[in-house]
Amino acid sequence: FYFQLPIKIDIIKHCREIDGKSTAAHVALLAPDDVNVYTYPCIPDYDHSERVVLVYPGNGATSLENLCNIFRETVGDEPSPEKVHTAQELPISRAVFIDSTWNQSRGIYKDQRLRALPCVVLESRVSQFWRHQKNSPRWYLATVEAVYQLLVELHTATTKDEEYQGQYDNLLFLFHYMYSKIHDLYKHEDLQAYKRPLK
Repeated sequence: FYFQLPIKIDIIKHCREIDGKSTAAHVALLAPDDVNVYTYPCIPDYDHSERVVLVYPGNGATSLENLCNIFRETVGDEPSPEKVHTAQELPISRAVFIDSTWNQSRGIYKDQRLRALPCVVLESRVSQFWRHQKNSPRWYLATVEAVYQLLVELHTATTKDEEYQGQYDNLLFLFHYMYSKIHDLYKHEDLQAYKRPLK
């Protein structure tokens, strides 16, 4: 089963990020028509008219809800629920993610091609990723978790009269499968990833 996403997703992967440890492949496998994975320093040239955002807590980052409100004030129209899958009606048409450890992401973010993009931040939620990152809190999400969170927030912000009903939940299919396998082998309370602080 392949997904059709409402926007395009680009994932910029650090060259030292091991494919087997990354969840970027989960997204690309389940939504191959809408997801591209690039290995840094390979970054596409983005057209500023394309409504591209970088999902990263960079300078001047704003929430997705605030971005949608600004878009509505500018355009004066709100997408109808049945047309939420049409990128032309959404405040963004493409979202860029950095796939790396937190320390590695800072180096990639210094690239002017990414710094030129407006940044959005996601609402904080606890990660269920089993991979431990030293000195990182539980709300640092795996790439597939972050993509899923963006899509849910985008849906909620653009269709205020329609509750989210699990349209993108299957995007976590491979993540859930791996989570179950890990927990078959190890006890949840023994995994270092789940002992990280919440702040």
